[in-house]
Amino acid sequence: MEVIAGKKSAPGLQTLPGDDVRQIMWRFADRYELHMLVQASRAVARGPVARVVADGGRNSHEWTPAKAGLLQHFDGSGITAAALDPEEGGFIVGPKNLALALVAFELSWVDAGAATCSLAGNLGLAPIHERGTPEQRAKYVSGAAPLKPGEKRKQVRAAFALTEPIPFAGVETGMLAGKIRVAEWKDGHEPVLQVDKRGRFITNMGFANVVTAAVDSDDKRIKGSCMVILEEGDPGIWDRGTPTKKLVHQLSSTNDPVFNLKVPASRIVGGYTVKDGVIVPNYSNGEIIEAVFRRTRVTVGLMTAAKLLSAVEPVILYQRRRFRGGEGAPGTPRYELGLQQKEDVLHRLVDIWAAGEASASLGFEAARMFDVLDPLEKQKDQLLAERKLTGRAALKELALKQKDALELLQITSQSVGERELKRQEMLESDPLVQFVKLDSLASVLCPACKLWNTGHGATMMREAVSLMGGYGVTEDCPGFLGQKWMDAQLEATYEGPEAVQRLQLSITMNNELFLAQFKQWILEMRRIASERPGTGACTLASAMQLWFWTLHHVQEVRDADGVKLYHKTRQGVTFPLADALCWLLAARQFTLDVIELETKGAAIPALADGLAGMVNFFMDLCHVQCARAAGEISRICAEIVHGYNRHPAWDETSCHACYQAEELESLEGIIPGIDGSARAYSDVSEEGESHPLKAGPCVKFAGLEDFVRLRAKLDGCLTGCRLAKDRAAEALTKVMTREALDYPV
Repeated sequence: MEVIAGKKSAPGLQTLPGDDVRQIMWRFADRYELHMLVQASRAVARGPVARVVADGGRNSHEWTPAKAGLLQHFDGSGITAAALDPEEGGFIVGPKNLALALVAFELSWVDAGAATCSLAGNLGLAPIHERGTPEQRAKYVSGAAPLKPGEKRKQVRAAFALTEPIPFAGVETGMLAGKIRVAEWKDGHEPVLQVDKRGRFITNMGFANVVTAAVDSDDKRIKGSCMVILEEGDPGIWDRGTPTKKLVHQLSSTNDPVFNLKVPASRIVGGYTVKDGVIVPNYSNGEIIEAVFRRTRVTVGLMTAAKLLSAVEPVILYQRRRFRGGEGAPGTPRYELGLQQKEDVLHRLVDIWAAGEASASLGFEAARMFDVLDPLEKQKDQLLAERKLTGRAALKELALKQKDALELLQITSQSVGERELKRQEMLESDPLVQFVKLDSLASVLCPACKLWNTGHGATMMREAVSLMGGYGVTEDCPGFLGQKWMDAQLEATYEGPEAVQRLQLSITMNNELFLAQFKQWILEMRRIASERPGTGACTLASAMQLWFWTLHHVQEVRDADGVKLYHKTRQGVTFPLADALCWLLAARQFTLDVIELETKGAAIPALADGLAGMVNFFMDLCHVQCARAAGEISRICAEIVHGYNRHPAWDETSCHACYQAEELESLEGIIPGIDGSARAYSDVSEEGESHPLKAGPCVKFAGLEDFVRLRAKLDGCLTGCRLAKDRAAEALTKVMTREALDYPV
């Protein structure tokens, strides 16, 4: 511990966070198989993938031999098998959401196109994994396992054909130009289907031999939409199409394929039944997409988070070396610190680092949550099937369980001595109660992670590139930062553009069960603030309270024209509130992860020397991120609460309510101080004016006193946040880094 001017200074950041830190923060310290998967993925990313990028692999749209060679590295490292169950050729028991999130993170640290190439195979199989029949899973999911020595089968390489050609591409996933109809249906035989599908921006199509395609019925003998499995070699047209001329993700193969194939009806994902001579798929296209995207969107969000955190070290190295070779000898501030002598570049890098940490925390929490939710969802489906509850009956049962979950939250919010312990135990043992409770959170965290990580992440990647000067937009920029910035733009549109995520959030964030848990989080942040005031948790709690108040306010009031404010078509209200919530969720989870590090890190001998400094630095980053989130919430909420009221005009009534300056002068002798008070709280007309020179009378806050009070309180809670930023910035000038990155540039 240093001693400065007679005072002991707090331990500072010594090194950049390593695996021991991340394993604790992201809650996989006790999972050895994930440690090995991370190391294997990192070796592929910073070895073969980085070499392909450094050799100019991103300069081609075509699927080249060098890019194809990465598939063998994915197979050999265990990346391909990470998504499979042991009986299918995998090595991880149980849900795989966190495992796949870690793989995406490690690959995206170097190149998101490589990550997409890997994950798109999982996406192609996901409809079969989530909703396929046992026979479909056995054939296609197991078939994706890497070949063992001596095996001669053809390995399944899958693609997911959802999006349609322009004008539909990226607009609406339920808008299907792809069609399916009955080609042949002989008595006593399985129907043969004709599938006509033209895809747009389909990843892995340069090499895929199996495609899950979304189609709609073009035949009265088939009901609704579905997904169907296509195989290379099926009778008809299998045209991979031309490569998409992307500016981003060039290490993934993206084409616009054309399919016109005949397939047996058993290829309908999830199977089908025949009712009154009509083929009825067991799952619609929308039902399958919902099951798939609510999980896979999380990994895309983490791809952008990896970019931000991977930018920290290259920027530090650039800043420190900026003036070396010119004036300034070794040992001088100019030589040792370079640009880091200036506060601006340090503060901007602190913002980038804080955003990266918060987005990673949010993403990995969502992945872990789905690992818990997946088995509960299977239990839910089994229980409902056993009780023969389907459709509205099933929804009614889950609605009753939501009431039970609300009761459970109410019980657990009480002190232990006041709780009905038997009732609590009964509710906690009910898997349906646990499911609806966790599902209400996952339905918010998934779109929030995708929206905030990729949207705000792309903005912050631009900041990272700008900190590299002109070097940032060159092909040989250390860390490939310019390419990562461009890649982030595509990730914001993957699996539904930002509007899709905001729309989903505007519905799920209004769930009574989610809001009940959100209220508990406010109290949680208050408790953390009392124990660890340096985290900025008090600021965050006040921001959460302001958002919560605003959400309820807009549901009760109307705008100046008498139109309802909170409505699905009123996206000027619902979408900004969804954005604001994302800031809160990310900052909260980052805070919890830092507390986890502080609590559990002491048990790791390798962290003993630097733990205190690491925790202090991360707490300052938390404070910075909480303050930034609070600023966004304050701005958004104020615009919504005040922005839909019409500003007062200078009409006759308003003018009569104004004081005249000469009137105040005469009253000052009778009522001392009235002049200053009136000018502070009322409108005063100067001599010769009918009213003050402004748009209209000052706005009054009748009915909004609570909002004004909460917002003023939030402003006060920002006290100290810039001191935390100064400390974090100073830490950047002292942290030890490597002499060079551990992958080629």
